[in-house]
Amino acid sequence: MCLCESTYWLSSPAQGNHDILAGRLCLSRLWRTCGSLDGISCMRRMSPASWVWASDRRMTKYGDLIIRYWAQDGPACRRTMHSKSDIRCAMCSTAVRALVYDRYAEENDFASILDIKDIDEPEPGPREVCFRVRAAALNHDDIWGMRGKPIGVPMPHISGSDAAGDVTAVGSQVEGLKVGDRIVSHGNISCRICRMCTSGREYDCKNRIVWGFQTGPLWGGFCEVSHLPEINAVPIPDGVSYEEAAASSMTMMTSWHMLVGRARIVPGQSVLIMGGGSGMGIFGIQIAKMFGCTVIATAGPGKLEQCIELGADHAIDHRRDDWDSRVKEIAGSGLDVIFEHIGGEHWNRELALLRRGGTVVTTGATTGYDVRTNLNRLTSEGLSILGSTQGTRAELEQCLYWLSRGDIRAVIDSEYPLERAAEAHQRMLRGKGLFGKILLKP
Repeated sequence: MCLCESTYWLSSPAQGNHDILAGRLCLSRLWRTCGSLDGISCMRRMSPASWVWASDRRMTKYGDLIIRYWAQDGPACRRTMHSKSDIRCAMCSTAVRALVYDRYAEENDFASILDIKDIDEPEPGPREVCFRVRAAALNHDDIWGMRGKPIGVPMPHISGSDAAGDVTAVGSQVEGLKVGDRIVSHGNISCRICRMCTSGREYDCKNRIVWGFQTGPLWGGFCEVSHLPEINAVPIPDGVSYEEAAASSMTMMTSWHMLVGRARIVPGQSVLIMGGGSGMGIFGIQIAKMFGCTVIATAGPGKLEQCIELGADHAIDHRRDDWDSRVKEIAGSGLDVIFEHIGGEHWNRELALLRRGGTVVTTGATTGYDVRTNLNRLTSEGLSILGSTQGTRAELEQCLYWLSRGDIRAVIDSEYPLERAAEAHQRMLRGKGLFGKILLKP
């Protein structure tokens, strides 16, 4: 609410319109001459941790006003208003920093489009929560969004599908969460009423969109404060950090859904994890091992030892021309399950490794979507090809449970501030030496 064309002042203690917060005089009443703005009412709608207090009660018409507000996490933020046109009701409208772009990048020049901007702090809808973002993980859909391929995104855009933080406000119809709760995003926003959703397959909802990728304008996790439908805000259990939750919410959930929800792995099976050094592969190895499977992982030469440390029984350099021959030597009669997200040129070499009745479960295709398959072998040997996408909220809750027990761990490669987001995305794009998730810390 703008106070332009107004006369405004602070009430003094003598007027009786003051509040004391932590021993300091609050900015208790901020008037428009017409009386349309009441600072007291504004403050009563907010938590005491975000009330505003005046550092200097002296104020003249069209003069300077310095105010501070205490954020819930501690340090004070100072804002200086220099003229009448700058003054807003600081209790009604607070700016937060966000990583924003409003055009697509050319030649992966992300630095040319990414900018740190102040946006209005969101307010929750009736069934939404707002939360202060403590950590947000990078995903390849962030790069797809900046490229505008394979689909465009709403502009101006804030990316970030995996974010964890503290609830700062709840809508009037929210029942399961309260201010201060720790939550992590479940990025699948679905209609919740179609046949797919009501049968527990919200990931196949025809109206499903991915938060922080297909949402907007200005709706994602790479900002100081964001908002989510209550159903998409999942409590973080004790023993799991914000960073671990953000690093796991999409990749671990998707890996769990592929292996447990779709392929239905059981103890004693042989499982090949393609791309064991990737974000999904890291969780795929651990999930398959936790279920008692024999795990073979492929990875670059610099990541083989790390795959073994995560639980892989065998790790094979996928840059070798004969990587599939090495898998055959280990698997003997063939593999029960192949965990696949590469596609393209490797597809038929992967299918050739399956035993009779074997299963390949795939999501994405980082080397290409167009493949040819021998249908005769598919039918005569009873092979199963399963498509998969992200999982359900219930599966994310299961993943967080296993994280809290320590049976599966999140691997974090590096952390960056918002100001270095372009550098972080370039590291993910190159992939050289990358092992684990990259996080942004707003």
